[in-house]
Amino acid sequence: MGRNILFITTDQMRFDCLGVNGGTVAKVPVIDGLASSGLNYTRMHAQNVVCMPARSSMITGQYPRTHGVYANGVPLPSDAHSIAAHLNENGYHTALLGKAHFEPAFDFENKWDENKFAAAGSTGPYRGFDYIEFAMHGPELPWHYGRWLKAQDKNAWKGFYPLVRPDGKALNDAGGGDTGAPQVARNPIARELYHTDWVADRTIEWLKSVDTSENFFCWMSFPDPHHPWDPPESELHRINWRDLDIPDGCPDSEAKVRAILENKPAHWMGYYDGSFSNSEGGPRAFVPRNMTHDQIREINALNHIENELIDEATGRVLAVLAERGVLDNTDIIITTDHGELQGDYGLMFKGPYHVDSLMRLPMVWKPAVNAGVTPAVIHEPVGQIDLAATFCEIAGVEIPDWVQGKPLPTAPGDTTRERVLTEWDSQFPDKDMRLRSIWRDGYLCTVYEQGGPKINGVPMYDGTEGELYTVNDGPHQFVNRWDDPDFRTIRDDLVADMYASFPEHRNPRLAVEAPT
Repeated sequence: MGRNILFITTDQMRFDCLGVNGGTVAKVPVIDGLASSGLNYTRMHAQNVVCMPARSSMITGQYPRTHGVYANGVPLPSDAHSIAAHLNENGYHTALLGKAHFEPAFDFENKWDENKFAAAGSTGPYRGFDYIEFAMHGPELPWHYGRWLKAQDKNAWKGFYPLVRPDGKALNDAGGGDTGAPQVARNPIARELYHTDWVADRTIEWLKSVDTSENFFCWMSFPDPHHPWDPPESELHRINWRDLDIPDGCPDSEAKVRAILENKPAHWMGYYDGSFSNSEGGPRAFVPRNMTHDQIREINALNHIENELIDEATGRVLAVLAERGVLDNTDIIITTDHGELQGDYGLMFKGPYHVDSLMRLPMVWKPAVNAGVTPAVIHEPVGQIDLAATFCEIAGVEIPDWVQGKPLPTAPGDTTRERVLTEWDSQFPDKDMRLRSIWRDGYLCTVYEQGGPKINGVPMYDGTEGELYTVNDGPHQFVNRWDDPDFRTIRDDLVADMYASFPEHRNPRLAVEAPT
């Protein structure tokens, strides 16, 4: 018998939400405990900072430029490689419970396979998973959770924040809650009907169906704490937004925000003041400059409440594994697809902004007891492409040649871990943003390739712009050293290293089929 794998993902969770990573708001003792007794990676980076490309990198072990999903509107090809299929072929029972999102979610006509299963009453197979049950951020999308919820309580879905505007033409940007914060709602749903507990319940039921003598690879994928922020109203007592400070990364005045953003490429300030619509990362009409500090506090409180619910749901699943006598033989890996600005720089949501708020991810691996791994904090850079190779190493199976990552290090000091890369390509022709980033030796360097919104017929960026940050300037990327002559040599070296390390682009480029 080999080792089992429980792969747990959240959606849009920041690195610093965990107590072990400096978080002071949410109480997440289960995940913190796994990190303290296992491996905690402090430089896990996303290969892309929106959902579909990042999740496609997890399942394929490939860069977005290789698997082809460079933006949320580009579906992962049906014949794409899948590490779940590889493990399944090598004797593992496989399941995906919760959010998948390898294909466009706003698909009310069920064009893509991922969205057809619930309507057909099917639970798979899909992309190498024997069993699937899907959930999204709300029950209005036609996935398993929404149909289940309406069967339990035909009115329960009404408490969720509506993802789409009443006219159906765009993502909703209405405010709610106590402060009128964007994408916030008071949700009267019973906690046991909320999708966090549903994902844990469905995972538990599937795990119980697997004989304890057989191996499993189970991907438990929570839709939270991604917006909209609408946890059960019964849980709001956990954290009072009025008690929170604004985040350390949020300047306390508009003048200070502008002083920081003026030192960054133009679309940063454009997002803040509304001249650049960040439609790939949040509601199209949202203007951060109009957001109040109280709204930031309320969003952060709801975000952390959702993190606490995820932690408790995870604890319930681990308890079942212990009851069944398989916990000690199970590797537990917990991470997320990308981060959240969450008030940093006076901004909210995500988008083409390559900073720690979005790129740097929580990453915890608690190896099985019989793996004999010593607990450690690992600072070497790693990425989402390394997950597939790690699953293979745990399972004791060959790593396929199509996997571009390598197994995560299990001890500090791995000298082969020098860099981690992230890329961004817009799905909208009028945006046309192309960012390429490298983290190495305490530096974060981002190249802006020619493109961006056209101003008087000329692209915003001519290919000479960029960002360069060093950890020596502090924990937030406030000071852009791109044009600093004292940093020119290191900048040029990082850029050359980055382009030498990226694989070639997939050719031909996949089409955007459902821009969101």
